[in-house]
Amino acid sequence: MVRWFRGLLKWIAILAVTALVVFGLLRSKYRLVIQDLAETQVKNTTSDLTNDAIAKQIAAGDIQYDRIVYFEKDLNGRITALKTNMSEVNRLKTDILNIINDEILALDTSDIGIPLGSLFLPELFSGKGPAIPVHILSIRNSDATFVSHFSEAGINQTLHQLTMDVSVDVAVLVLGRTSSFTINSEVVVAETVIIGDVPETFLQTGG
Repeated sequence: MVRWFRGLLKWIAILAVTALVVFGLLRSKYRLVIQDLAETQVKNTTSDLTNDAIAKQIAAGDIQYDRIVYFEKDLNGRITALKTNMSEVNRLKTDILNIINDEILALDTSDIGIPLGSLFLPELFSGKGPAIPVHILSIRNSDATFVSHFSEAGINQTLHQLTMDVSVDVAVLVLGRTSSFTINSEVVVAETVIIGDVPETFLQTGG
């Protein structure tokens, strides 16, 4: 019994030393690679969360083009200007950023962990194997800006898209080291097709 117990302790010690060696190897030799993979994982996940947050707002009817942008026309009915309701834009910005921040901080490490297969022989085992945990520590800054884009949509037709450029500063912990980076993503919030000439004036109104 004593011999069996000593053998068990020996194997536990060997496993512990092996784990420490692997941990040290990952931190030293693969540190930069792991940081890049962690950054990519968090960026991809955050982009998905941004799309989901906006999709929820659209499904709930909180995002409507004619509440964000409205047209100014002349006596002939020709559109002469587009006006953006900044009060509505600021409301959407606050609501969407709150959703994104809450969901990022609520992410489970299993959602953003780095599979060992993506580190060793990624050509064969990408996305497979036990995951190196990635912990999101904080979100220091988050901001969003709305940008208008015009493109041709047919004869005498113009597609107007309103996109939201989201910027989030994130700090993560992986293998005992902290790294910080900025995540940028662009999502189409609303769009419409304008019949006729493109307005030469684009105004922002409201607070």
